[in-house]
Amino acid sequence: MQQTIKADKGWRIWWQLTRPHTLTAAFAPVFLGTMISLTYGAGPLNTSIFLAMLIASLLIQMATNMFNEYYDFKRGLDTEKSIGIGGAIVRNGVKPKTVLNLAFLLYGISMLIGIYICSQTSWWLAAVGLVSMLIGYLYTGGPYPIAYTPFGELVSGVVMGMLLILIAFYIQTGTVTLDAVLLSIPSMLLVAAIMMANNIRDIEGDQKSGRKTLAILVGRPTAVTILMLFFLISYVWIILLVIVGYLTPWALIILISIIKPYKSVTIFKKYVQPLQVMPAMKETAVTNTVFGLLLGVAILLGHITT
Repeated sequence: MQQTIKADKGWRIWWQLTRPHTLTAAFAPVFLGTMISLTYGAGPLNTSIFLAMLIASLLIQMATNMFNEYYDFKRGLDTEKSIGIGGAIVRNGVKPKTVLNLAFLLYGISMLIGIYICSQTSWWLAAVGLVSMLIGYLYTGGPYPIAYTPFGELVSGVVMGMLLILIAFYIQTGTVTLDAVLLSIPSMLLVAAIMMANNIRDIEGDQKSGRKTLAILVGRPTAVTILMLFFLISYVWIILLVIVGYLTPWALIILISIIKPYKSVTIFKKYVQPLQVMPAMKETAVTNTVFGLLLGVAILLGHITT
C-alpha cells in the first residue's frame, strides 16, 4: 500500500513539473490553426502532421516550463513558501540537474518530430522551429530572461499564440494567408493573458527579486485592467468578424466561455494574496482552451453548413 502511495505521489510530482495548466497554451492554437486550414485552405486534413505538430508543441511547452523551474531555483526565486504549481525542486526534492536534463531531452524529442514535419512540408520550418525553441529557453534562461522584462506577454503571445496557429495552418496548406493571421489574434491575446495572470499573482515576489515585468511597471490595478482588455478584445474581435460577414454566426458560440474571463478578472479585483488568486489563473488558462476549441469548432461548422 505504501509503495502505491509513493508511486502515486511520484507521478504527481513529475506531472506538476510540466505545469499542466499552461499546456493549453500549446494545444488550443494548434487545434485552431488546423481548423482554419480546413476552412480557408485546400485539401483534406493531414492527420499525421497534425498529431506530430501537437505533440512537438506540447513537449516544447513542457520543456519551457522546466527551464522556468530550473532557473527560478538557480536565481533563488523559488522557495518552499512559493505559491503555485512550480517548486518541484525546493518542495519535492527533485534534483535541479535532472530538471534541466529532462527539459533538454524533451527539446531533443521535439526536434526529431520537427524533422519529420519538415520532411513532409518545408525545411524552412526548421529555422522557425529553432528560433521558437531558443525563445522558449531564453524566456527564463540566459543572462537576460524575457520573463523578467516587460515583454513577456508580447513574446509568449506572439510565439505560443499567433505563431503556433500560423505554423499549424502552413503545414496543412503550404502557405500563410491573411485569414490565418486575422483569426490568430485572439489566441495571441489569450496566451498573453495567461502570462499576465501569472505576473499579477507574483507581483510582490517579483518586485523583491528585481524583475521588471509589465505588471510591476504599470502597477497591479492597471495590470488587471490590461488583462481585462486582453479578454475583451479577443471576444469583440470575433464578434466584429461575424458582423462584417467574415465569420458565420456559428462563431458566436465562443460567448459560452465568457463566464471564465469574468470570473478571472473578478477574483483579481477582489483578492490580492497569491493563494487567493490561484483560481483566477486557472480561469484564465481555461478561457484560452475553451475559446480556441469553440472557435475552431465554429469555423469547421461554418464551413460544413455553407
